[in-house]
Amino acid sequence: MDKKKIILLVGALIVAAVTALLAKNMFDGASAPQAEARKTEVIGDEILVATRALPVGTIITPDSFRFQPWPKNLIEDVYFMKDGTDIEALAGTVVRIPITAGQPMTKGALVAPGDRGFLAAALGPGMRAVTIPVSGLTGVAGFIFPGDRVDLMLTHSVQGEGPELKVSETVIRNLRVLATDNRVTAATNEQGQQVAQKAKLVTLEATPKIAEQISVAQTLGTLSLSLRSLADSAAELEEAIASGAIKLPKTDDPVVEADMIRSLAARPSSTKSTFSTGGDVSRFETRSPPPLAEKEKPKGPVVRVARGNAVNDIEFGDK
Repeated sequence: MDKKKIILLVGALIVAAVTALLAKNMFDGASAPQAEARKTEVIGDEILVATRALPVGTIITPDSFRFQPWPKNLIEDVYFMKDGTDIEALAGTVVRIPITAGQPMTKGALVAPGDRGFLAAALGPGMRAVTIPVSGLTGVAGFIFPGDRVDLMLTHSVQGEGPELKVSETVIRNLRVLATDNRVTAATNEQGQQVAQKAKLVTLEATPKIAEQISVAQTLGTLSLSLRSLADSAAELEEAIASGAIKLPKTDDPVVEADMIRSLAARPSSTKSTFSTGGDVSRFETRSPPPLAEKEKPKGPVVRVARGNAVNDIEFGDK
C-alpha cells in the first residue's frame, strides 16, 4: 500500500476519535434543566363565598361562609370583600335567594334582623310563623335558641262524671324555633358563647294546618316546649320511610334525593302523638277519661190525665 494513503487513513481515524470524544464530553457535561417552583400569587381580592348550599330561609351562622381569593376582573360591587366586611354583623341574617356551595354571597341575597321582610324570608316555602307564650318552666329555662327544634306539649284536664283526668300530650313534633321574644339570634357573652335568656314569647315555624292546631291548643290548656336532639329528626324520617308512611320519588340524582330528604326532615308533624295521664305518675290518679254524663233528652208537649185519684203525664213526641 502506498505510504501516503496509510498516513491519510491514520489521520482520518485520529480526527474521528477526537471528534467522538469531544461530542461525548459535551453531552455528559450538560446538566438537566432544573425546574424552579414559582410562587403563585393571588390575583385579586378575597370575597365571601358559601361553604355549603344555603336554601331560602337559612339562618346564617359562622360556618356558613368563608373568604376565598377571587379573580380581580370578576369581582362585583355586590360581593362582600374581606376588607370592610363585619363578620359578626352577618351572623343571624337570613338567606332570601338560594345560594349554592362555593358561590359568592351577595348583599342582596341576605336580609338582616329588623329589615322589612326578615321573618318572611326566614320561613320555608309554604310555612307560617306562629307565636306562643312561654315561661321559665315551659320554655326550658331559656335554653331554647333560634334555629333549635322542639316538640310542643299540651297539659290539660278532661272533665266528666267523677274525678277529672289530668293528661299531657305531645301534640306537635319537630317545630323550628324562628325567634325568642324579638331576638332571632342567641345572646352571647364576651367570649362569644351563647347565653341562656328566659323568654316570654317563642315564634315557631309551622304548616298552615299545624298553625291552626297550635292556636286551638292554646285555649285548651298549658303549652310547654321540649328541646329535641339534633339526631331525632333524621331517625324519625328513616323510620317513616322504612314503614312506608313517606314515599320518596324515584330519581337517579343523589343531589335531588338528598335535598328531598333534607326538606322532609325539616317539616313538623302532628301525626305521631303520645300522651301520659295522671295514673302514669301516681297510683292515686285515674288512667282513663271519666265517663261523660248523658244529656237529658228534651221533652215534647206533656198532657196530664187524671182518672179518679190516678194522675198520669203523657208525652207527645219531641215537639
